Amino acid sequence: MSKVHVKKDDNVFVLTGKDAGKTGKVLDVLSDKDRVIVEGVNMSTKHKKPRGRNQQGGIIHQESAISSSNVMLVCSKCKRPSKVGRKILENGEKVRVCKACGEVIDTIRQAKK
Repeated sequence: MSKVHVKKDDNVFVLTGKDAGKTGKVLDVLSDKDRVIVEGVNMSTKHKKPRGRNQQGGIIHQESAISSSNVMLVCSKCKRPSKVGRKILENGEKVRVCKACGEVIDTIRQAKK
């Protein structure tokens, strides 16, 4: 299992593929497969059969996973896609940092010992 540079609810910019240039919110991170699901990106069509008397079938459009290497975090301060760095502050807290402007994005959750 590898670390993914984005988290759930991050705003990301899509670099490559049919949806290149779009931005969206990360809905889910599949860290074991190095993939992310981004809102409104890589839409796929699913044909759903009705199961039961009350359920309705039809064609459903849903987001599919894309590689995490194809997305870049959008910094909340400088409002542009940038690389993410990690830094340890004086108080021992680990944080994610925007490489473009140097602004602290958020803290990294520490593993419990």
